[in-house]
Amino acid sequence: MTVLDARLSRRSLLRGGVGTAATAVLGSWSLAACGGGDDDDAPAAPAPITALGFTAVPKSLADTVSVPVGYTASIIYALGDPLTATTPAYRNDGTDTDFENRAGDHHDGMEYFGLSADGTRRDVNGSERGLLAINHEATSNLDVRSYYLHANGGTVNPRPTAEADKEIAVHGISVVEVRKTNGQWAYVQTSAFNRRVTPLTPVQIAGPVRGNALVRTLYSTAGTAARGTLNNCGTGQTPWGTDLTGEENWAGYFTRAAGDDAARGDKSVVSLNRYGRAQGSASRHGWETAGAADQYARWNISKTGASTDGTDDYRNELNTFGYIVEIDAYDKTAAIKKRTALGRFAHESASFGLQRAGQPLAVYMGDDSRGEYIYKFVSTANWDAADANSANRIATGDKYLDSGKLYVARFNADGTGTWIELDIANTAIANYATYDFADQADVLVNARLAADAVGATKMDRPEWCAVHPTTGEIYYTLTNNSNRRVEPASGSQHAVDAANPRAYTDTKGAATQSGNVNGHIIRMAETGNTNAATTFSWDVYLFGAEAGSNATQINLSSLTADQDFSSPDGLWFSKNTGICWIQTDDGAYTDVTNCMMLAGVPGRVGDGTVATLNYTRADSTTLSIQTRVGRAPTATTLKRFLVGPVDCELTGCAETPDGKTLFVNIQHPGENLGAVANIANPALYPSHWPGNAGYGAGGATARPRSATLAITKNDGGRVGN
Repeated sequence: MTVLDARLSRRSLLRGGVGTAATAVLGSWSLAACGGGDDDDAPAAPAPITALGFTAVPKSLADTVSVPVGYTASIIYALGDPLTATTPAYRNDGTDTDFENRAGDHHDGMEYFGLSADGTRRDVNGSERGLLAINHEATSNLDVRSYYLHANGGTVNPRPTAEADKEIAVHGISVVEVRKTNGQWAYVQTSAFNRRVTPLTPVQIAGPVRGNALVRTLYSTAGTAARGTLNNCGTGQTPWGTDLTGEENWAGYFTRAAGDDAARGDKSVVSLNRYGRAQGSASRHGWETAGAADQYARWNISKTGASTDGTDDYRNELNTFGYIVEIDAYDKTAAIKKRTALGRFAHESASFGLQRAGQPLAVYMGDDSRGEYIYKFVSTANWDAADANSANRIATGDKYLDSGKLYVARFNADGTGTWIELDIANTAIANYATYDFADQADVLVNARLAADAVGATKMDRPEWCAVHPTTGEIYYTLTNNSNRRVEPASGSQHAVDAANPRAYTDTKGAATQSGNVNGHIIRMAETGNTNAATTFSWDVYLFGAEAGSNATQINLSSLTADQDFSSPDGLWFSKNTGICWIQTDDGAYTDVTNCMMLAGVPGRVGDGTVATLNYTRADSTTLSIQTRVGRAPTATTLKRFLVGPVDCELTGCAETPDGKTLFVNIQHPGENLGAVANIANPALYPSHWPGNAGYGAGGATARPRSATLAITKNDGGRVGN
């Protein structure tokens, strides 16, 4: 049940509906009642925002955070911040250690979990005290080194043990308590809830893949356990109050020896190649060179043992990553579980469809890579609203997330689409010539190959997804695709189609960029508005573009200078206001502006037009592609809300239930390390944020740090009003 639903108690149902203008834009607000906290008489849900009330923030290349007039953005939690009373303050000079008890790096997706006023229990209405579960996706590299993390910038292979230990620990997740006191937000260093989950934290493999031969390793010969979670990007929050975190670009952390294909001599080579680990692939950080201990050996996924099943080496270790992982932020003792029924790929976020009693749940997901797919999981169990208040939240996850059907999307040119079940019984999968699937667990572990087999639509990097809180329509950011072409020249390139219709050349300074350079946001409406539907309709909510670009081929959404954007990535709906928050991770438009966050008030699938894009082929004939474009935004329905510091990505979005505080992450400021020839010379750092904003050690010459913002409106109102 959504947070919005939770704000509607049985008593509040008698207090009337929302205004007709809001209903026309957003649909009627849900009238489902929910408990789950210590406030049975929660206030009636406020009306959604139908027109954005702030002045758009201009583009900026400054090394700072810009928000609208009338708003304040406070830095509350940054890389290295201590999570226990005994952990020293962060020096930010490369000498800090003990990152198992500090904030990790590259803050990404996050979720807010309310606490009661006394901090003792879950309160879904808690808006002044809560927990943030924050992903720490990665760390900024120069060669294999996490440059800013080490005193001298780090050492190339072989990696010193101390450097590898530090880099491993900054990955994973933080659970941190945040509290509002006298109007100011801060994290609580001494909270008993605080903890880190790292790539070494014990986790369980749950669902259909548990115990399968594909996940048996030297660490878990039974294939039931694994260590940690890695490259965590997007998030999701379950209706029963747990955190879902997606493992995204995990494959690059592992090395595979030249000649390993012959050593294996089996179909695993097909899987490894499909997931980006061809023989001879080097690892991102070289952690396998840091020593002989098991915690370093695991990063080498070559066949080195003599067993036939992989229980004497880590040849199967890659198969233990690439899942949606469930964590109970409130309970340190609860098991952490990898939910394998939801498939294995480069997961971004996981967003639930609207919950309806007696009907199955749906979880929507994307695979973030060029030419990959959009997925949906539908639970076997039907939703029981009482489970929103379950005392054993991970057991509730077992009920809904360990059994169900996994689907992949095919988009048709006429604005319809089909969900294709990825099942071993599907003849296209059972008889697939490229890969011989052994069982349903094999289908889930190799979901990409199964999606290939059934002919799903290759998309322009599906990243975050979000479900509209009242209409139930599903939105996906398609960040960009440099391989999209009118006439593909190779198998790695993808032809334009109705759902991915743009292929063009864009300039950035003296350089040119090709493909779908600026990305778009697609949206879907399930047939009958039911989670179990196997067909849908679709259109494109927004096409990213520079305001001055060609209106018939590129700027199809007619964006203005206050709205234009490139490479949408983070995507999140406020359950309080109905605002769609859009965040960018861009390299195409960064000669004009740093990355940004926009607020949008969307309409409905089908509210726009059909556009025709005409391309001239090499033989001078015309290729016409028809696509569906949502209603063009107005000056009050789409605005730029925030611009970040140099080289950053805007990512992660959460809010307090009252809609008065928005939490946002600034990831990897100063990431462009190409010009940093000497770590001892701060003048070379591309960014000094947040030290230059007065947060933490280092001041105006600080090493840059990823950090979390708390954004509030100065008059105490809802963000976006």
